[in-house]
Amino acid sequence: MNAVEHPRGPRIGPGVAAGVTEAVIRTQVHTFYARVREDEVLGPIFNAAIHDWDEHLAKLCDFWSSVLLVTGRFKGSPMAAHARTPGVEPEHFPRWLALWADTARKVCRPEAADLFMAKAEMIGESLKLGLAVSRGEIPPLAR
Repeated sequence: MNAVEHPRGPRIGPGVAAGVTEAVIRTQVHTFYARVREDEVLGPIFNAAIHDWDEHLAKLCDFWSSVLLVTGRFKGSPMAAHARTPGVEPEHFPRWLALWADTARKVCRPEAADLFMAKAEMIGESLKLGLAVSRGEIPPLAR
């Protein structure tokens, strides 16, 4: 397995074997969110919530770099960000995922697209469940 160079040393992540690089992540993220901004359903939600798209896209590239290349660059809480965004509803996730998958198939090698899609599906399910709990739609698990 190949390693990704990182300031703290080489990192090995699931994306390396699939051919994911920082450039691939940037292309996926930027292409996808350009499409989201134009989407008739998702666009109004994202455009109302995001005030600095350059900063947001950089943060999303850091997120996906951390997920797929294990760079550890992302510092944040996606759950908290989505929970405080008005208008995000469970029915938006399938549309988001379909657009994400379509973008990945268009801009990535098949192995990388498959990985982007698998990770996005897991993250989407986690966000949907977390939002439902935060809204009191599903009670939190007892400890």
